Amino acid sequence: MYEDFSKDMGEFSRGVLLYLLCVFIQTKANTPPVITTTLYNVCEDTPIGEVAFTIAATDADNDPLTFSLSGINAAYFEVETNIGRVKVKRKLDRENVSVMTLDVTVSDGLNTITPTITLILMDANDNRPIFEEEPYDLSFPENTAVGSSLFTVKARDEDTGLAGVISYSIGEVIPSSGIGLFGIIKSTGEVRLLGNLNSIELSTFYRLQINATDGGGRCYFDETNYLSSVAYAFITVEGLYFIGAPYVGSIEENSPLGKVVLNVTAESQNTEDDYKITYSIEDASMDGLFTISSDEGIISALSEIDREESGDNVTLTVKATKSNVNIHGFYSTVTTRVQISIIDVNDNKPEFYKCGHSCVKETHFTEEVYEHLGTISINMTVRDLDKTPNTKLTLGGADKDVFSVQPHSNLSNSVIGLDVIQQEKLDYEKTQQMIVEVIATDQDDTSLHSTATVTINIKDVNDNSPEFPQATYRLNVTENADVGTVVANISATDADAPDTENSQIMFSIEESKYSNNFTIDPDTGVLRNSGELDREALDPELDGKIKLNVTATDKGTPPLSTSVPVTIEVEDINDNKPQFAEASYQFSVKEGEKGAFVGSVSAEDLDQTRDFNRISFGIVGGSFGSFIIRTYEMERGYRGNITVDPEINLDYESERKQFTLRVEAADLELLSAEVTVVVNVEDVNDERPEFLSTPTVSVKENTTIMEAVGRFTAEDRDTNHSLVYELESIKCRCDGSMKPCSYFIVDPTGEVRVNPEVTVDYEECEQVVLEAQVVDLFTEKGENNSATPGRMEINIEDINDNIPEFIFSDYVFIVVSENAVKGTSVAGVTATDRDSGVNRQIEFEVTEVQFKDKTNQTNNMKLLFEAVTTQQNDIYVGTIQTTEELDVSLKGKYLVTVTATDGGDLSTSTVLEISTAERSTVVVLEFSSSEEEVMKNLTDIIRELTAATEATVEIVTIRPVADETSGSSGGTIIVAYFIDSNGNALTVDEVEKKISNSGHYDALKELGLTKIGGLPGPEPSHPVLAIVLGILAGVIAVLAGIGMSLYKKGMRNRKEAKGTDADKNSLHSIELRGGF
Repeated sequence: MYEDFSKDMGEFSRGVLLYLLCVFIQTKANTPPVITTTLYNVCEDTPIGEVAFTIAATDADNDPLTFSLSGINAAYFEVETNIGRVKVKRKLDRENVSVMTLDVTVSDGLNTITPTITLILMDANDNRPIFEEEPYDLSFPENTAVGSSLFTVKARDEDTGLAGVISYSIGEVIPSSGIGLFGIIKSTGEVRLLGNLNSIELSTFYRLQINATDGGGRCYFDETNYLSSVAYAFITVEGLYFIGAPYVGSIEENSPLGKVVLNVTAESQNTEDDYKITYSIEDASMDGLFTISSDEGIISALSEIDREESGDNVTLTVKATKSNVNIHGFYSTVTTRVQISIIDVNDNKPEFYKCGHSCVKETHFTEEVYEHLGTISINMTVRDLDKTPNTKLTLGGADKDVFSVQPHSNLSNSVIGLDVIQQEKLDYEKTQQMIVEVIATDQDDTSLHSTATVTINIKDVNDNSPEFPQATYRLNVTENADVGTVVANISATDADAPDTENSQIMFSIEESKYSNNFTIDPDTGVLRNSGELDREALDPELDGKIKLNVTATDKGTPPLSTSVPVTIEVEDINDNKPQFAEASYQFSVKEGEKGAFVGSVSAEDLDQTRDFNRISFGIVGGSFGSFIIRTYEMERGYRGNITVDPEINLDYESERKQFTLRVEAADLELLSAEVTVVVNVEDVNDERPEFLSTPTVSVKENTTIMEAVGRFTAEDRDTNHSLVYELESIKCRCDGSMKPCSYFIVDPTGEVRVNPEVTVDYEECEQVVLEAQVVDLFTEKGENNSATPGRMEINIEDINDNIPEFIFSDYVFIVVSENAVKGTSVAGVTATDRDSGVNRQIEFEVTEVQFKDKTNQTNNMKLLFEAVTTQQNDIYVGTIQTTEELDVSLKGKYLVTVTATDGGDLSTSTVLEISTAERSTVVVLEFSSSEEEVMKNLTDIIRELTAATEATVEIVTIRPVADETSGSSGGTIIVAYFIDSNGNALTVDEVEKKISNSGHYDALKELGLTKIGGLPGPEPSHPVLAIVLGILAGVIAVLAGIGMSLYKKGMRNRKEAKGTDADKNSLHSIELRGGF
């Protein structure tokens, strides 16, 4: 049976394990659900039971999900378990909480997540405006000006947005006749008066119904909801008013009956009314003191006035009544407050009081005090019932000189005390009772005064301290004396009564640094040493003297005591031998110095007297006659100065470079100690340092490395030296000559570094030569620097750090399109590069062509031009040629972008403007003078041409006129354009006409002008010949342009230096391209 049970259990266990394994595998393979949204907006007015939102969750395995809610806000909602739809369970209120959180549990059966979601409650218009500071109960005179602001109502609304914006209106006015009298500003709630008030003809009272309405709002429901509230304002129209209110008057106390205080006056707001006013006192802070005349309003004293009873002020309520009735059949009345100040009169004498729960008058006071007390408190108070008392307190009686009264004067209720100024007379042993009188006098009227008697009973105290027969004790005891040795017998007496506790004395030693070394018998005063005394263990500042304070104390209550200083000198004996400060000493001395100081040893004898602690030093071995020692006293101990014997010259080169001395210190009784002193003989630094050869260094330009680029090295044959390097000079080879520079710096260690404040530039200087000096800081004899400076050459290596630079030219390039064929040179550029080698080689390329027409419209074009690069010395020339025939119909400018690229691929670009022109606008001016004279007079020629033609003169070229037969120059030709103010070029005929008809022709003739014409003859008919001539003319023109540019640049510089006004003229050079 047992076996069957075991078999069944085994099968059951295997089944359970298999089940758990399946569950585990399934769990591992299943993914948990995911919440896709954690923020929801919910309307606060969502009805209970309605859906607020649906929890957005997904499951990758498409398992069915279940939902539940938890957390502090879960009570407001309920969730449909299987679909996650959340409904409102309790009313929501955004004004109470605007953001809510819910803990959500989502499960797919195997996995559970518990994220927190956030709910933003959206506002619904569910709050009415609430008026503040209501009700509004106000009174206004009936003559209040129309348009006056009467008051402002204010309401608040907890909603947000338009639902929280409030507008105000007046809904109803009672009586209805007042509807047009009042108005309200809609946005602010300010109520204004729109008409005249009249208590006789209209009304004395109005009730205004004021509405506050919000801007409306909605959230869950589609209908906009508006909410409003009502407040009431009660307005009273005053038909009467007091003139000059409020009223303030004054009267002295004890004034005669009927004395007038002041006059009040009331008037009606309606001056057309026939009326009479009567006055009466309606209320008073103290009745029966004042009366008022009913017809005139005069207020006067009715009965005797006592300020001490009435107080400083009396307030009356005075009413004025109008004799005729208002529109409601009532008499109009108005009240005002009248405040009357009662002026005090000094009519009361100061008197004494004893105060407990209450104060009563008293003239006899008794106090018990201990003798010698400094202050006596008395339950005594002085009062003067007048408003500003000025009381002086003095003393009288037989014992008045023993005391002084406090305070001396009394301006208010003060407690009186006595200061004992002669405390020695307040002595129980001399008298047991004293009597003094306190006199209080009104200083404003001395006839007003009072007197009180104070009896003082004196009580005995323990007021005598013990006294020693000596002011101080000076005692002696030998150090190492036996324990218990009697040092002295101290005594004292007490002046209090004998055989009482007040006169019984106990002795003690006050605790101090050395008090434990002694004891004193408390009853007899016998002083003994309690331990072995060692003078050397005492502080040396004490000079062997121990200071104690012995105290004698009586047994009175409280106990009194007296202390006496006791000085005990511990007498010295010679029980210590000298001790050196160091276990051994080691010094150094330089060779060759007779009598040189070597070093000091020091020793101290701890005995405290000069007879036992005086020390003398001696060298007892190891000196070999080379050293001596002398003894000197120090503040503490003695010093032995060791020096070289004045007759001995130590030599480092000898065999004895070190001495081991035995130095002895002995006191006067020959107790001694010995110490070892090692003296090393030092070599003297007397050799100059010398530089070693420094190799040439190369450094790339623009380098910023912080490490050393080179190093100066020197040697010094001395065994002990410290070499410091200094820069003596630095020069750079720049343009073939040496000049000072600052490319490098030299560290004190000799390392050469790039100066971080300067940029090393190969284009400026290609080589640097540094000279440095080295100094031995440890030199003791002779020169400390090198005989010759160190020299280092640094070659600067070029890097490609400069882009090509175009040379500026003020040429204006113009092309005659009908003459331009393929290969025609139309413009030129020049450039240089400051780098060296391949890095300065430049190649030009046309990278972009645009055309700008006369309307300033710009269009991209194909590459109609190309650049041909040539070199003239260090200048590279780019000749711009056409790649095909140009369109003769285009009128405007070609914008040609030319890029210059060096051998290191650095490049820069410039844009050339090449203007198109017609042959008819090219003007040829022939001068009889030479080219040199024309160039000299060019500024004057251009000025006269500009004035004559009223146009800008654009020079194309200037060249000599060649004699076709002989080739000799017979004059000069200027080819130019004339541009008017509209930007149009003048024709040859127009230029000739303007010059001929102007007053400037004669001036031009004086400058050599002989002929005005256009370009020569027709184009060559053969196309190949035209191309060849075009190319040839272009090359010549480019080269001429370059030369002309450089020439004119020099001319400008010379003219600027001479201060001429050439800059005032528009001087341009134009390169004419194609067919000229």
